[in-house]
Amino acid sequence: MAKSKDNLEDKIVAVEEALSKTESFFEKNQKIIMIVVAAAFLVVLGVLGYTKFISGPRELKANDELFMAQRYFEMDSLDLALNGDGQNAGLLEVISNYGSTKAGNLAHYYAGVCYLKKGEFQKAIDHLEEFSTKEVLPASMALGATADAKLELGKTDEAIDLYKKAANDFSNEFTSPMLLMKAATAYELKTNYAEAIKIYEDLKLKYPRSQEGRDADKYIERAKGLSGGAK
Repeated sequence: MAKSKDNLEDKIVAVEEALSKTESFFEKNQKIIMIVVAAAFLVVLGVLGYTKFISGPRELKANDELFMAQRYFEMDSLDLALNGDGQNAGLLEVISNYGSTKAGNLAHYYAGVCYLKKGEFQKAIDHLEEFSTKEVLPASMALGATADAKLELGKTDEAIDLYKKAANDFSNEFTSPMLLMKAATAYELKTNYAEAIKIYEDLKLKYPRSQEGRDADKYIERAKGLSGGAK
């Protein structure tokens, strides 16, 4: 009985370590990701904002209102980013006043990530699901963040589906390996090692140059060990 308990504890520790590594990757790279996302949208907003009869004054005003909230977001001042500082609008005010603009759309994304970091997972989902884009990187990040919130709420199956969708529908070398790794570790939380191994093998095949792809063999062997050698 003691041996069985120790084995279970070993499994839990192993999975938690794997999850911790993917979260560490996100934490180390989140500023780069956010800068890329912000830059992509600001370029679009800048071009459209100053083109007559396309964006107009409302789009310009929305972009100006969003500026300070973005700065607070980048400083990790989440409450100021969401609610403003008394002089400058926060993300929620931008959404309320300019929800139909591109800046309002982007504000949903920032707000969703803010709530995710604050541990208010349903609010995070609500905002992230309002965000829409055809750009590969922000689309994959938004779906991945939604999956993170679902996982925190115990909706593991939904989280797995979203991780895989984000990785495969918006395939790219930067976020897809991380998202597939999260899907695999979520499968391990369900003790579904066979599916986890399939994803690790997929990682190895599709993204061999990524850190996750290079580590795939190690994770495959670990998952096999946790499953008692099952293939």
